Amino acid sequence: MRILLWHVHGAWTNAFVRGGHEYVLPLVPDRGPDGLGRADTYDWPASAREVPWDRLRDEPLDVVVYQRPRDLELAREWLGRDLPGVYVEHNTPAGDVPRTRHLLAGRADVTLVHVTHFNELYWDNGRAPTRVVEHGVPDPGHLYTGELPRAGVVVNEPVRRTRVAGTDLLPRFHAAVPLDVFGMKVAGLPYGTYEDLPQHLMHPELARRRVYLHPYRWTSLGLALIEAMTLGMPVVALAATEAIEAVPPEAGVISTKVDVLVEALREFAADPERAAQAGKAARAAALARYGLDRFLADWDRLLDEVV
Repeated sequence: MRILLWHVHGAWTNAFVRGGHEYVLPLVPDRGPDGLGRADTYDWPASAREVPWDRLRDEPLDVVVYQRPRDLELAREWLGRDLPGVYVEHNTPAGDVPRTRHLLAGRADVTLVHVTHFNELYWDNGRAPTRVVEHGVPDPGHLYTGELPRAGVVVNEPVRRTRVAGTDLLPRFHAAVPLDVFGMKVAGLPYGTYEDLPQHLMHPELARRRVYLHPYRWTSLGLALIEAMTLGMPVVALAATEAIEAVPPEAGVISTKVDVLVEALREFAADPERAAQAGKAARAAALARYGLDRFLADWDRLLDEVV
């Protein structure tokens, strides 16, 4: 198939474009949000190609993958024709959550695809047909060394997303174990910081840390959490949203009690053997549930139904 999708969520797209299709990514002159084109920090296959927005009418497309309300508008304007489509909802609902109605809740013509069962449960989907296609990640390999008795955290825009990302909790964790924060717009934080590293550099650097910390209060399911597990890192995470499904007990510690998480972080940092053992369990769990082959097969089945 020839699939039109926007480069919105780099880590999710990194998995999606590794299927057996042709992936068309809109490009605008300034590489702004309406058309980022191909990613700079991921090594995407040649089948993921960028096409200038004003040439999309001439592209022989089969289906559109929407990910933002804006995508619906752009497709209508740029394509000049109707195509089958699905809408991927990456995010948890915001605001008055029990009463949060999805923008597609009144439509039955576009399949609403949630990336976690938590999302499907918490959004008011109305009459929109829904499916859940859980995340998948390319396997980076068991890169864990844990040589540094520090905790790694991956978060984009931690200052803007303070309570959502749990950035306000980091001082309590840092008092127990030194932190290194990876991601976009992390410069200036009072911890070790690694600004927007390409994935092939970030993964081995992150895997040198003894333990992975996932302090998010409210997120669908951070792909960085799954990636850290595939690296072979033990996990300490807030028991929030989908994390309780993703992290089995043998892979680390999840809790709503910050004191419990602080102590777990301290214990992993002090015990390399225990950390490595939990990391092996984390890797096995992540590959079993979030393997790339399963993810792509799920998407193939859904796209066949839609098209």
